[in-house]
Amino acid sequence: MELSADCSRCVGLCCVVPAFAKSVDFAIDKPARQPCPNLGGDFRCGIHHKLRTSGFRGCTVYDCFGAGQHLTQGTFGGGVDWRDDPAMLAAFPVMRELHELLWYLTAALDLKLPRAQLAALETARAQTAALTEGSAAELTKLDVAPHWAAVNDLLVRASATVRGIATGPRRERRGADLVGKDLRRTDLRAANLRGAYLIGADLRGADLSWTDLIGADLRDADLRGARLRTALFLTQPQVDSARGDDGTALPNGLRRPDHWG
Repeated sequence: MELSADCSRCVGLCCVVPAFAKSVDFAIDKPARQPCPNLGGDFRCGIHHKLRTSGFRGCTVYDCFGAGQHLTQGTFGGGVDWRDDPAMLAAFPVMRELHELLWYLTAALDLKLPRAQLAALETARAQTAALTEGSAAELTKLDVAPHWAAVNDLLVRASATVRGIATGPRRERRGADLVGKDLRRTDLRAANLRGAYLIGADLRGADLSWTDLIGADLRDADLRGARLRTALFLTQPQVDSARGDDGTALPNGLRRPDHWG
């Protein structure tokens, strides 16, 4: 299953469904389920090549994890868009949550874990994939929260197993407020930084090997020279929201954003 966005096979759902408020990330207010004024009739962004300079950097850090094309081409069979069937708008947030879960489960299955844990993760991935094949009505009615909680428990256990055998101080900073903190060259190996607030933090040269970064807010964090090659559950949107350079070591499969230079 595709777990990265292919906008050429979607109908601009990420430009319609989410709401955003005028801020440093967005130049305007936009209500939910209202098309962004920059969305063209071909479902392409008219300012895609200059989003950051036009005040829409929030758009550059969004990823549907492949949910858009799955819903457009799979659930609705192609040839239909949200103007024809508004049910697509209601189903999209659910599909995106499921695809994000699939991304995390796939990442976890690449870890060196005991056979029993891998089996449980594989079962969860199969169950999650099956949910994505529901009809638009089934998706809209689906309460993802219980399934998310069950999957999250598996991910927490996987993280604990990997970090438990990794070399490092294994700091427990889940949900910590580290906004703007000077963490240059800090040894954060095998740390738990789930949901930590690292907005604007200085992480230059920091070692985040085997660090759990699920849900960590890395907006404007300085990752120049940081070691993230084996960081756990680091996503492309998190990388896109941060700052870095050629010396930033990223996990396989993640790319350096254009704005890093």
